[in-house]
Amino acid sequence: MRAYWTLVRRELSSFFVSWTGYIIISGVVFLIGFSFTSLLRGLNAEATPVPLTQLFYETLYFWLVLLVVAPLITMRSFAMEKATGTYETLMTTPVGDAQVVLAKFTGALLFYLILWLPLLGCIWIVRAYSNDPTAFEAGTVASTYCGIFLLGCMYMSLGIPASALTRSQIIAAMFSFAVGIALFMVSFLSKSVGSQSGWPSRVVSYMGLMEHMRDFAHGIIDSRPVIMSLSLTVFFLFLTWKSVESRRWR
Repeated sequence: MRAYWTLVRRELSSFFVSWTGYIIISGVVFLIGFSFTSLLRGLNAEATPVPLTQLFYETLYFWLVLLVVAPLITMRSFAMEKATGTYETLMTTPVGDAQVVLAKFTGALLFYLILWLPLLGCIWIVRAYSNDPTAFEAGTVASTYCGIFLLGCMYMSLGIPASALTRSQIIAAMFSFAVGIALFMVSFLSKSVGSQSGWPSRVVSYMGLMEHMRDFAHGIIDSRPVIMSLSLTVFFLFLTWKSVESRRWR
């Protein structure tokens, strides 16, 4: 267990010793700040009963952070190790393949969650200056972050195997971005088949990320998106583990 946490600290600290991590942080802070500036400008013109968390989720900026930033976080996990020649050293250490994969995933996920901390500050500012206690309702904020966490698990685990299959960080980022976009587009497909019957339409509706996030932003935690996100996370991590395991014995 000590070796696992050592690898997690190594992975997490790698984002703060290079310009890549600070560029990602700056970009996310800009997107969150610009999104809330736009939301506040709209709320000044017309009041709305919709929770503030839902208004933010419905903007393009939320999905930009998820779809664009996630591949940038995970592209370096294994690809950089291979490019710099430290992959062989890592794999010859007395650490199991599963521990290496989980440590890479945990480090990327922790960095992803750190990126979303400014969202709490934005919501608190709205609560402080609007004197609206519902703007920072603990249950709604907690469920929103639960959705952010589950989507982060899914997209971080998606990017890890892409990085494990190549030496190029650019190729890893492009591959995970393409698959992530495909998963996101299922949400639009679910709207068109939502009224149809049959198992294909039920599967598509089950995988609608936008519908899932809408429930979380409303303060509703449904078991279906939780099971789907965790199942896909385990599946992608299993693929990464098998990829790393096969490369060890080549």
